[in-house]
Order: sequence, then structure tokens, then C-alpha cells
Amino acid sequence: MRPVIIFAGTTEGRKLSEYLAVRKVPVTACVATEYGETLLTETEYLKVHAGRMDEAAMGQFFEEQKTELVVDATHPYAAVVSENVAAACKKAGVEYLRLIRESSTSETEDAVLVDSVDEAVNFLKETEGNILATTGSKELFKYTVIPNYESRVFARVLSTAEVASACEKLGFVGRNLICMQGPFSEALNEAMLKQFDCRYLVTKETGKAGGYEEKVEAAKRAGAKLVLVGRPPEQKGFSYDRVVEMLNVRFGLEPEQKEAAGSHVPGALEKRAEESGARRQVTLIGIGMGTAEGMTVEAAEEIRKADLFIGARRMLDAVQTKGADPAFYEGKQEFAAYEPRKIADYLELHPEYGHAVILLSGDIGFYSGAKKLYEVLDPQNYEVKSLCGISSVVYFCGKLKTSWEDVCLQSTHGRNANLIGAVKAHEKTFTLLSAHGSVEGLCKELKEYGLMDVTLYIGERLGYPEEKITTGTPEELEQGSYDDLCVALIKNSHPFKGIRSCVEDEEFLRGKAPMTKSEIRSLSVAKLHLEKDSVVYDVGAGTGSVTIELALAAPDGIVYAVERNQEACDLIEQNKRKFGTPNIEVIHGLAPEAMEDLPAPTHAFIGGSAGNLKEILESLLAKNPKIRVVINTVTLETIGEVTECLKDLPLLEEEIVSVSVAKAKKLGSYHLMMGQNPIYIITCRGAVKE
Repeated sequence: MRPVIIFAGTTEGRKLSEYLAVRKVPVTACVATEYGETLLTETEYLKVHAGRMDEAAMGQFFEEQKTELVVDATHPYAAVVSENVAAACKKAGVEYLRLIRESSTSETEDAVLVDSVDEAVNFLKETEGNILATTGSKELFKYTVIPNYESRVFARVLSTAEVASACEKLGFVGRNLICMQGPFSEALNEAMLKQFDCRYLVTKETGKAGGYEEKVEAAKRAGAKLVLVGRPPEQKGFSYDRVVEMLNVRFGLEPEQKEAAGSHVPGALEKRAEESGARRQVTLIGIGMGTAEGMTVEAAEEIRKADLFIGARRMLDAVQTKGADPAFYEGKQEFAAYEPRKIADYLELHPEYGHAVILLSGDIGFYSGAKKLYEVLDPQNYEVKSLCGISSVVYFCGKLKTSWEDVCLQSTHGRNANLIGAVKAHEKTFTLLSAHGSVEGLCKELKEYGLMDVTLYIGERLGYPEEKITTGTPEELEQGSYDDLCVALIKNSHPFKGIRSCVEDEEFLRGKAPMTKSEIRSLSVAKLHLEKDSVVYDVGAGTGSVTIELALAAPDGIVYAVERNQEACDLIEQNKRKFGTPNIEVIHGLAPEAMEDLPAPTHAFIGGSAGNLKEILESLLAKNPKIRVVINTVTLETIGEVTECLKDLPLLEEEIVSVSVAKAKKLGSYHLMMGQNPIYIITCRGAVKE
């Protein structure tokens, strides 16, 4: 049978493609973007072609596919594309069938009706208040003539890198750029309007399937004025239901309503859900190590009842191994994805699936995508259920015959972690590893920070028939070859058990760079009120003595040591390795210029400003208006500069303390108290209310 080509740029187009493919009618679905491609899963009967085509390219594509029928299910506003499809079909002698979207019946008496986006913009130029623009990215440039558009206009566009980049060039960045795939629920539309305090919602009449009614109702509830861009003249065509009837007759298919009870038919579940008003069921399932044998009985039973499987390819393959029982897998739809936002978008666009399972590796509570899925799956639309699996740490420790309640749990799989700090402080540290070369990198880092004597246990492809466990020191394992799918347990026989509140001055490598003394360091770090994951700038870091104390106090955070003297930077690197603090990044340069490309800090310590104190504070406040800052100085001139900054900048002064320290020096049988220079410690924070 020759394939049916469907231009599937809409929900109806994707739904029709899957409808035919389930009934073993060959379909080639054409979508314009790579993102659109991810919303359809290829099967034996469904192929996806991604990329825009002009009329000539369409004609050539029709010839290559040897098709006899093309269904145009493009967006109502994609008039040029529809014209090209129709013209290409006429030239190629291919039958053309237009699927038109059903118009909405929502009342819009209070809406501002315009014929084009240009007219909408002309109206909005004379208004005040924020605007939510939902008319797409292609005409977004027209909004740039609105006064203060960078702050007034909130653009909601497709979530692709290409679109985001184009919008950024127009000046739509940060909170004013919302990249999401629609259609959206009424609740989500209302929440966005209220979140951004929007007084206007600009939309096109996209019909029921395009989420138009949800926008109209949301605008009413949020008190926003609807600016409606009139629907372009529609070509003659047929509704979705009518097209389905025509194709049923053409291909001898049984009408949808006559399907056997319990069978999976896209559309049937959607209708039943609408009739009952029930939320759709989504179950997050931890499938263990990745094989069917490691799955719990409860998880297997839940999968058996589902009509849609979602997960990374490895998870889907694990479920397929249950195929010995045809009822377990056959006839059910799958979608290969692991990004929470993409999964949520797919579910939103496919309401025909009433019971979906999302397959996750190991246990859903251990560095799992479940955490983000809970956030993106709206409880008003979905009844979310969770089934735990066997986590890799439990499985691996069982294999090694060791307990895991005293293990420090870490992960470098797609994230940063201070493994060195964890290994130095714990007898046993477990970590998920990221990819190829991660074992080699771990061994090198352990050696670099003086942890040559620890014992590593590397577990590869746990739970699979080819499972392998290797043991050795970093030196012994560094040159080995390992699978991408692996974990590590690191045993340190002599972990540091104490609480390091202050490092003695004599322990630091000094050189000629200045160093803040231990008593002042302790007090200054305490005044910062750091948390474990704080992001800290140490400006004018010197030897790095304060830097080291900051890194020890925030082991899960990161400290940026900004220092203009190269010799001092080299000393910081040496001290960083001596004290085992890889969560330090040395920045060679003069502040504030050297800080421009760094991420926003939560805290900052300023030990030296080279006369740029005001500029440094301005830069810090621009990055984080709530930042907490501690400044050390020994000169009255700098104190004067600080007080001026406290007056001129949005800073709240907490306290200014003068600290004098004297240390005893033995002279014969006597002790003389030798006074050090008094230090001024200034504590302040951004004047933004919490």
C-alpha cells in the first residue's frame, strides 16, 4: 500500500497520523521542525519527515514517496503552506484533502478585534500595562515598536533553540521569553497572566484544538483584555471526524466507535475521559537496574494495564523484554523521551491516552527525573502515582556485601558534585557516573587531591547478564576501559571525622601574597551566613586563605577566587589541591571586569578592591539584588569609601565591627602580647525585600 502523506503541524494532524498507523495504513507525517518530530514516534507504519519544504520540494517528495493521497492538516494561519501543498498536489496529480480545524464558539464581545498582528501592535502602542503575546515567533519582530517592549511584552513561543535564539536577538530575554509547547490549559493561561501582571492577551482564533477557548476564559478570569487577530479566510475542507470517516471508507477500516472494548484506539480514551470528567492517570515507575527481571511485580502489573509507555530508549527496551506475553506490550504506544518538559508536552498533545506510565531507571527517588515530572504534571489534569524500584546504590552495596545506610550519596551524572570533599569526609561514598571516560577522570582527580590510597569499586551494567564489578586503587584502575553505564563506591579508610571550623595560618602555602589571619577569617566567614550550596565570590583572594575557608564551609557550592596577581593565583591553585577543595575556580583578572561572565553569586567576600569598591558592589548587586556581602579593610580611607557606598547603593548596613587581635610572643621567661593591625569588618546585604 502506498503511504498517505499528512502535513501534521497540528494536534489533529498528529492524531490522524497515529490513527491510521495503528490500523496498519502506511503514513508519512511531515512536520516543519525537529521539535515537531519528537512529538511523533516512528513505527512500522508511521514515518516522520522533518523540515520545511517549498512547492517544488513538496512535488519531488510526493514523487519519491509514490503517494496517491495528501492530507493537509496544517495550522489555520499557515495559509502560504496550505497554498503550496495544494499547488504541488495539483501539479503532481495527487489527491488533496484539506482537514480544517473546528472554529470556537467562545464569546468574545469584550475583545478588541483586529485583522492582523500589525493592527494589534498599533492598538497596544497606545496602551499601558504588560502584554502576553501568543501569536508565534514569526511576527514577533512587529512588537518591538511598542514602547518599553523589552519589559512590557511577554512572548510565548515554541521551545526550540532556533526560535529562542531568534527571539533573544529581538530583545526578548529572561522572564519575558516563555518557551513552551501548546496548547495550554485554562489554569496555566490564567496563571501566566497573573504571574506577569498582564493586562492584555494577544491571540489568534486557533480553534478548539489550538487551545483558543482556554485563552478566552483565562483572560476573563485574570481580568485581561483579549486582543483577537481575525482568522484568515479558510479554504474549503472537512472536519477531523469527517476526514476519519472518509479514510475509513477508502481503506476499509472499521469505524472507531465499533472497536472492541478495551482495545487501544487513539481518540476513544479521550472521549471516555471527557464523558467521565476523570483525570488522566500517569504512573512514574522505577524499573530497577534496567532489566525486566529486576522490576517489581507491582510495576509489571501497572505497565500491563497502561496504553502508553514513555521513557528513555533503554527503559523502553527493558519493557519490551516482557514481550513473551503478548498482552504485556503489543498494541500499545511508546514515546522515547526523558526530558520532563518534552514528556509533559507530549501528554498535553495526546489526550487520547488515558493511562500512561513513565519509566525511570533505578528508584524514582534517587537522582531521578521524577522530581521535575512532579512539577510539570498539573495535578488538575493528571492523577500521578509513584512506584519505587530498586536503586543502584542498594543493588551495588548488596553485591559488595556492605551496608548502605552509612554511605554518602553523590551523582556526577549530568550534574556537578564535590566528590573529593565527600570522599575526604566519609568512609564510603557512592556516585553515579556520567559517561565515557568518567572513571578515568575520577581516578585522576582522586590522585590529584592526594587520595591515592582509597579503594574503588566500579560497577558496570548492573543487573544485566554482562554485569561486571572491578576493584582497585585509582592508580590501578585509571587506564581501564569501562562501560558508559556504571557506578562507583569509594572506600576511604581514614576519613576526616571532625568539623573544620578554622585552618591554622601555618598550614597555608604563603609565598609573597598577603593573607588574612585565622581569627579574622573565622569571623568574616561566620558573618556571611553561608549555606552548603552557596555560590561565593572572593574578590581580591590573595593566597586563597579565605577562599579555602569558604569552600570548606560550602562543600556543595562553588567559590570563585578573583585575583589580579598571577603569582597569587598560582598559590590559590596549590592550596586548593592541598586542602582538597575542587569546588574552587580561580579567576585571574581585575574586578569587576573579571566577574562579568560568572554566574550570579549568593554571597561575596571583598578582601581587596584595588580602588574599585563601588564598581564591584554595583556589579554584585546587578547580578543578585539580595546578595550578602562582607568587606574587610585595614585603612580609614576604605572605611570612608564603604560608608559612601552604603549611602549611594541599595544596600542595608547590618554592622561595622573593628577587631583588634594580639598574640603572645615568648621572650625568655615572659610572654609579650604583640598587637596586629586592627581590621574593620563590614557586613551588608542587598536592600531587596525577601
